[in-house]
Parts: sequence; structure tokens; C-alpha cells
Amino acid sequence: MRIPSSIYALALGPLTLGISEFVMMGILPSVADALGVTYAQAGHCITVYALGVCFGSLLLPLAHRFRLKSILMTLGCLMLTGALLSLISTSFWMLLVARFISGLPHGAFFGVASIVSVRLAPEGRQAFCVSLMCAGMSVANLLCVPLGTFLSELSWRIPFSLSALSALLVLWFVWRHVPDIGSVQASRFRSQFAFLRKLSPWLVLMMTMMGNCGIFCWYSYVSPTFVEDANFASSSLPFVMVLTGLGMVGGNLLGGRLSDKYHPARVVVSFQILASALLVLIALASSHSLSLLILSFLCAFSLFAVGGPQQLLIIRHSEGGELMGGAAVQIAFNFGNAIGAFLGGLPIEAGHHIASSAWVGVPVVLLGVFSSLLFLREERRI
Repeated sequence: MRIPSSIYALALGPLTLGISEFVMMGILPSVADALGVTYAQAGHCITVYALGVCFGSLLLPLAHRFRLKSILMTLGCLMLTGALLSLISTSFWMLLVARFISGLPHGAFFGVASIVSVRLAPEGRQAFCVSLMCAGMSVANLLCVPLGTFLSELSWRIPFSLSALSALLVLWFVWRHVPDIGSVQASRFRSQFAFLRKLSPWLVLMMTMMGNCGIFCWYSYVSPTFVEDANFASSSLPFVMVLTGLGMVGGNLLGGRLSDKYHPARVVVSFQILASALLVLIALASSHSLSLLILSFLCAFSLFAVGGPQQLLIIRHSEGGELMGGAAVQIAFNFGNAIGAFLGGLPIEAGHHIASSAWVGVPVVLLGVFSSLLFLREERRI
């Protein structure tokens, strides 16, 4: 069956959010130099974005009475506002505020767009359509983030102009191509949280947080792994990021297709087991350049293969609270990223080689596998 054009329009949202979230990692030295702060201080721009994601997601249930298309348009306006404020920031503190605003629509957009994607998808293609919508994030990592990093050599503000342009496209295409399908079926604010009384959604959030946390124990340090362990030149890092971005795109699409054919939780279990094995191999073979390239591609593939299935699972198990459920997955994802970066840094600070961070991630990913298996057991019991 033909995929509705509205799904592609929705994918522009994650594309814009992907630029906003990930390009900061590539331009951080330029921002620090331009605004007169240390690298560590500039890193707060990444932290406050994550805080914005969590805060904005928690506020989403307040909008449960509004029409879904209106919420999407409002979130698009927030994307544009955050990008423009980042573009014109004249001080570090102004940039911090702009980054917080940029993070506000992140989880909320994924939550609303997932609901809309499921409702508009052809029968039997719901998982693929959700993954296709989420694919905008992986496309951003494949093309836009490396491009923004390259252009930041001219000015660190240029990537934010790309983000602002992309936000304008979100507003235009959502307005033109996404139909008005009303609001969610929730009569009271408290009903948005009622699904949390059950065990299943907690297990979905746990599998999401643990799986991503484990992979990000290593992926947070992917660049220094290639430079220091595999002796890659710094100038080759854009190629590395393109390669891992390609893995994200492929994993995202395959994960959606498999979830339409098999149980989404079984897809998650399979790719998380694969990810744990890949992390072991990365820790053992990080000094071999070709092996590291292949393993990094496959690890990024596994990371994004589970995103669509997890988003679909939470919507199926948050009836009456789909807005909060869809956004909660993004909170779990970002919280897992933050914890993973911290845990992965511990062996590095202790003096071990960079890829040793992968060893830390293995048991954490396996906790995600355990959560997925418990989820499957809970579903059979129900």
C-alpha cells in the first residue's frame, strides 16, 4: 500500500530536531572559542537541550484537549524560535536559554507525530510508518549534521540557520499535508497518566532507557575512539559520521518493516542482543581501523532499529495517555544517553583506552534485553 505523503511531512520534524540536538557536538569547540568559554562550559549547551526535552515532554499532557495538528504547528513554532534565538545569540547565557527552548518540542513532537502516523498508516503498515517518521532523525545524522559541522568552519551560527530553515519547512509541510484528525480521546488531565498503573509501559520505558544507555556508553566517545585508538585523522571524522548516519537510516527502516511482520518487542530483543555482541567486539578490535568502521556502522544500525518499535509499543500500551506515552519514550531515550555518556567516561578517566567504554555498555544493554523479555512475558500473562 502507498505511504501517505503526510508521513513524509511529519519526518521533517525529527530531521529538524536531529540537526538541533546533534550538531552541537560537532561545533562545540567553535562555540567555546567564539563566546569565550571552556569546552566543559560549552558542553552545558548539550545538557540544557536534554533538560528542555524532558520538561517539554512532561508538559505535553496539558495539551490533551487540543487538536493534534494544532499541537504539531505549535511545536514547529518552538523549533523555529529556538533556532532563531541560537542564531542571534550574543552571549553564552543567551545561547543556553535558546538551547533549552530548542529542546522543548523534541519529545512532544515525537509523541504527537507517532500518534498521527499510526492513525494515518495503511492497515498492517503502522510500525513502518512510525519508523519512517522517526527516520528524519537518522537522515539528519547522515547528511545535515556532517554538513553543519563542515560549514561551522565559516561560522558556528550557520548550522542554526539550517535548523531555522528546516523548522520553516516543518510548519509549511505540516500545514499543507497533514490532515486534521482531531484530538486524542482523553477527557481529563489525570487520564493521561493512568496507563502508568500497568507494568507493561514501564518495561517499554526501561528497555528504551537501558538499551540506549548501554550503546551511548561507547557512542558518546565515537570520535576519540577513531582518532586515538584506530589512529584516524581528525579530518576523516565527517566520513565516519556519515557512515554511522547511514547505519542509523538503514536500521530505522528495517526495524519498522520487521515490526510489521513480527512482534515489535522481539525485534527489540534481537537488535539489543546484537548490540551487546557488537560492543564486545568494538572493545576488542578498536585498534583495527576497518573492523572499527564496520562495527560502528552495525552498532548505529542496531541503535536506531529499535526506535520505531519502541515508539509503537508505548502507544499500544498507553491507551488514553498516548501523548504522555509517546513523549515518555523520548525522555527515556535522552535520559539513557546522558547516563551512558557519564558511565562510559568512567574507565576513560581511570586511564583506560577510549574503547574500554564499550565494556561498560555491555551489561547495561543486557538489562534492556531483560526488560524486553519481561515485557513479552507480561503480554503473554495478560
